[in-house]
Amino acid sequence: MDAQNLTYLFVFATFSLYIGIAIWSRAGSTKEFYVAGGGVHPIANGMATAADWMSAASFISMAGIIAFMGYDGTVYLMGWTGGYVILALLLAPYLRKFGEFTVPDFIGTRYYSSTARIVAVICLIIISFTYIAGQMRGVGIVFSQFLNIPITWGVIVGMAVVFMYAVLGGMKGITYTQVAQYCVLIFAYLVPAIFISIMITGVPIPQLGLGAEVLDGSGLSVLQKLDTTLVELGFAPYTDGAKSTIDVFAITMALMIGTAGLPHVIVRFFTVPKVSDARKSAGYALLFIAILYTTAPAVGAFARLNFVETVHNTPYTEVAGWFKSWEDIGLIGWEDKNQDGRIQYHPGAPFAGKPEYNEARNADGSRDVTNLPTANQNEVYVDRDIMVLANPEIAALPAWVIALVAAGGLAAALSTAAGLLLVISSSVSHDLLKKTFSKGLSDKRELLYARISAATAIVIAGYFGIFPFGFVAQVVAFAFGLAAASLFPAILLGIFDKRTNSLGAITGMVVGLLFTFYYIVYFKFIAPEFNTAEHWWFGISPEGIGMIGAILNFAVAMTISRLTKPVPDKVLELIENIRVPRGVETPHDH
Repeated sequence: MDAQNLTYLFVFATFSLYIGIAIWSRAGSTKEFYVAGGGVHPIANGMATAADWMSAASFISMAGIIAFMGYDGTVYLMGWTGGYVILALLLAPYLRKFGEFTVPDFIGTRYYSSTARIVAVICLIIISFTYIAGQMRGVGIVFSQFLNIPITWGVIVGMAVVFMYAVLGGMKGITYTQVAQYCVLIFAYLVPAIFISIMITGVPIPQLGLGAEVLDGSGLSVLQKLDTTLVELGFAPYTDGAKSTIDVFAITMALMIGTAGLPHVIVRFFTVPKVSDARKSAGYALLFIAILYTTAPAVGAFARLNFVETVHNTPYTEVAGWFKSWEDIGLIGWEDKNQDGRIQYHPGAPFAGKPEYNEARNADGSRDVTNLPTANQNEVYVDRDIMVLANPEIAALPAWVIALVAAGGLAAALSTAAGLLLVISSSVSHDLLKKTFSKGLSDKRELLYARISAATAIVIAGYFGIFPFGFVAQVVAFAFGLAAASLFPAILLGIFDKRTNSLGAITGMVVGLLFTFYYIVYFKFIAPEFNTAEHWWFGISPEGIGMIGAILNFAVAMTISRLTKPVPDKVLELIENIRVPRGVETPHDH
C-alpha cells in the first residue's frame, strides 16, 4: 500500500477513535462541559495537558525553526518548557484551590469586578484566536500534502472533526480524546526520529544521536558536519547564534510567562479532584512534554542535514518526488537562475531577480557561477513548517512512517485547537452571559450557549486557517506574547499581592495588551520594512516584546492599586483561602 492510501487509513482510523471517544464521553452538564466533572486522574490529565500543550507549533513547526535558525531556535525550547515549570509551581495549585471553571472567572471574582471579567474575556479571546490560527494552518498543511486536497478543504475537514468532539463532548470529551491524541502524536514524532538517527549515526536514541559521529567516515559529529556543510554553502554556522543577548532573553521570558498565562492550559488544572492532584498532573505533563521537546533539536538537525544533502546541486529532473509534491502546493519553490537545470541552495531570497552572470564556462558548456555572490545563487524557497512532515520522505523512510507522521501532525493541531475552542466558548457562555449579562441563566441554557459559542469559534478559526498571517510557530509566539502581557500579571498578582485592586488589574491588563498588540501589528503588518534590530525598542523583536508588555502591566497595576482604594476584606479572605497550604480542606475543594 502506498503512502497516500496508508495516510487515508491512519487518518480515518484516528479520527474515528476521536469521534467515538467524544460520543462515549458526551457532556451532560455544564461542569462536565467546562471541567470534565472535576474527576480526571492526574496521569490522564497529564497526558491530556501534554497534548493540549504540544500544538502544531511543537509538532510541526518547532523542529523546523530549529533546523533553519540553529542555535537561535533554542529560545523556543527554553521558553516553552521553562514556562511550564512556572505554571506548575506558581499558578496551577492555587487556581485549582479557587475551584471555578475559567480564568476570567478567577480574575472577575478576585478583582470583584464585572469589568475585570470582561477585560479578561477579551484578552482570552484575542490570545486564543491568535493561537488557533497557527493550529488551523497546520491542519491545512497536513491535509493538503498527504491527502491531496486543497488547503481550504483540509481546514474544513479539520473543523468538522473538532466540531464533533469539542461541541458534543466539551472538556470531558476533549480530555479523553487528548489522551488518545498524545499517544498518536508522540509515537508519530519518535518513530521517524529513531529511524533517521540510526541511519545517520547508528545510535537509536535521537537525543544521543545529535552528539554522535556521522557514519560517512568523516569523523565529524552531527553538529560539526552540519556546521561544515552550511558554511561551505555560505550560511552561518549552525551552532552560532545571530540574535542579541537581550532579544534571546526577552523572547525566552515572553514565552515562559506567556505559557503560564495561557488559558487553555490553565483550565486543565480545574479538571482534577484535588489540589494535590493539580501538582501531580503538572509533573506528569512535564515528563510527557519532555519526551518530545528533548527530541526536537535532533529532529531539526537531522532534517536540515538531509535536506541540504538531498537537494543542493541535484538535477531537478532527478530530485525525489517529495520535492515536487511540496512544490505543487507552494511550500517549496525553485527558480533556475543560472539555467543549468540543477538546484542551488544558498543564503538569500530565491526569487529576488536574476543574478549577473560572468561569461566563464565549465567544461560541459554551462555557465561558471562559482564567483557569483552567494546571495544571488540561491534558487530554493522552503517553508520551515514542512520540515518535520517532509523529514520521513526526505530520508526515504517506509510509507507507513510517512502516514504516521501525517496522523501525528493532525493529532497535535486538533488537540490544541479543541482546547482553545473550549476556553473561548466557556468564556462567552459562562463569564459573559451567566456571570455578567444573564445572571439567571439555567445550566441547560448555559450549556446550549456554550455549544453555540464553540461552533461559532470553529468557523472563525477555520477562516484564520484558510487565510493565515504567518507560519505556525511565529503566530503561536505572538499569542504567548499577548498572554504574557495581559493575563499572567493579573493572575500572579491576584494570588500573591493582596494590595492589587480591581482598577489596578484592569488598567494593567489593558495597557499590557494594547502595547504588545500594537508593537506586533506595527512591525509585522503596518511597517514590515522596519522590522529589524535597529528599529526595535531596546533591540527586542516582536516575538519577545511580551516581556516589556508584562513589565508595563505589573508596574501600572501595582502603582495604581497603591494610589486607590484598598482591596475589600471579603476578597482578602478569598486570597488567604486560595493560599492555604496543600492538604488543608476548604469549601472550594468540594
